[in-house]
Amino acid sequence: MTVVGARERRVRTGGIELCVAELGDTARPTVVLVHGYPDSKEVWSKVAVRLAEHFHVVLYDVRGHGGSTAPKPLRGGFTLRKLTDDFLAVADAVSPDRPVHLVGHDWGSVQAWEFVTVERTKGRIASFTSMSGPSLDHFGHWIKERVRRPTPRRVGQVLGQGAKSWYVYLLHTPVLPELAWRGPLGKRWPKILQRVEKVPADGYPTPSLRTDAAHGAWLYRDNVRPRLNRPRPDAYAHAPVQLITPLGDTFLSERLYDDLERWAPQLTRRTLAAGHWIPRTRPDQLAVWIREFVTAVDGGRPAPSVASGRYAEQFGGRLVLVTGAASGIGRATAIAFAEAGARVVAVDRDAEGVTRTAESAWLSGAPQAWAETVDVSDEQAMEKLAEKVAAEYGVVDVLVNNAGIGFSGSFLDTTTEDWRKVLDVNLWGVIHGCRVFGRQMAERGQGGHIVNTASAAAYQPSRALPAYSTSKAAVLMLSQCLRAEFAGRGIGVSAICPGFVHTNITSTARFAGVSHEEEKRLRKKVTRLYGRRGYPPEKVAEAILRAVARDQAVVPVTPEARGALLMSRFTPRVLRAVARLRPPL
Repeated sequence: MTVVGARERRVRTGGIELCVAELGDTARPTVVLVHGYPDSKEVWSKVAVRLAEHFHVVLYDVRGHGGSTAPKPLRGGFTLRKLTDDFLAVADAVSPDRPVHLVGHDWGSVQAWEFVTVERTKGRIASFTSMSGPSLDHFGHWIKERVRRPTPRRVGQVLGQGAKSWYVYLLHTPVLPELAWRGPLGKRWPKILQRVEKVPADGYPTPSLRTDAAHGAWLYRDNVRPRLNRPRPDAYAHAPVQLITPLGDTFLSERLYDDLERWAPQLTRRTLAAGHWIPRTRPDQLAVWIREFVTAVDGGRPAPSVASGRYAEQFGGRLVLVTGAASGIGRATAIAFAEAGARVVAVDRDAEGVTRTAESAWLSGAPQAWAETVDVSDEQAMEKLAEKVAAEYGVVDVLVNNAGIGFSGSFLDTTTEDWRKVLDVNLWGVIHGCRVFGRQMAERGQGGHIVNTASAAAYQPSRALPAYSTSKAAVLMLSQCLRAEFAGRGIGVSAICPGFVHTNITSTARFAGVSHEEEKRLRKKVTRLYGRRGYPPEKVAEAILRAVARDQAVVPVTPEARGALLMSRFTPRVLRAVARLRPPL
């Protein structure tokens, strides 16, 4: 496996040769990607290709890995000092006159923290993006401070990280790691990555894995204990740092970075709902964040600020599409994601209203916001929308199928045409969205999340809402079926079930079996009732963001929605009796 379109060269340093690959225009800013353990430079192939559209991208195999030669003897040949020598040799070869932007993952990040904190690299590093690899010096101080001043919480943090670091102890044993990697572990490792980390089966890892892993054990033996026992007191970053923390990292606790501002004053934090191997599983998002960070720093501007909303770390820079976004819950949801730093595509058949929503989203903090005028019940229009969004904005990370219409009236008064209109928007609109955007998420293979707005009416029967309740019950069941199907693809699905929420759906609701004048009177009365209830759409929007962040399945929002859900499970007979009551209209 090679990086497509890369130009390779050899760089000699300290008695070894490093295999260096380059992509993109050498006149542009240089981004150097450093791989981790037990990887080679190809772990970055997906990210590198995306970044090469904007930068001069450099990848190199760490000594003893991939196409680079190993030091002799191995013992003492992988110290952080020698790894720093290697980095400087590569930087001088590929960008002799300009500082480079450094990106590291796993052990690539561990050693890059050394590069960005030692005196001799000052002026050679313009910025550093770290993921899944702490500074050993910072880690050493982190442990010492918690042992020196123990509290139950601090002790728990140390013990928790100790449990996650079980493999580090094994790698310090003599001979056994090498035998395991050259034997059964090396053979099974690709399948382990696919099953546990959801790494796509796309030819990675490379055939050099067994040798890479055996040599790389010396990264731990040469560095971990010496640095944890005697951490440097001056390990301060001399360049802006972007920290990307995968929330599902099996090997590293988020708490390791609690005090990082102390060591990296120019720090930008990001989080990602993913496992450890994000260069393989989330290359699109990493490329966006690295590009934004490097472009800002290289342009002499402050590092891109992460929005200050409650879920900013989870959604910053992610692409979110919301249907029914011209007003009500859809508008509130689009703005809430914008406040969390997401890029927002607002969709509605109301062109003027959705344009206002997109403008408000941009003013609320969205890096980018677009308005698209589409009728979600139109299958071909939705397919064209999906094609346009993927081509111009990228594959959607979060889809919110929110568009819906209100309808009330007895079953016998509801015509076939009435049923068709309700189901076309409330059910088929959701089906179209899930199908066209869900397929793109699945084909990309980088996860995502789908939110479908159902209703408390999905599980609370009513004599006045047969058509509406049926459409929302179908949405609820569809959501749970999709959640089961998409679970293995890293795509979450949530059904949001609001109750009585004060939105303009009541002012446009249809009423079967009544005159036009009576329908206007009922609309005004229902609108007043919902207004008195006073439950704002912003609270539903908050529940939607929380559902995505926590990957919740079914979310009743209002107190009455939660109560009805409990009754549907424990006292269904009472709920059916309530359904017989005539609405107070």
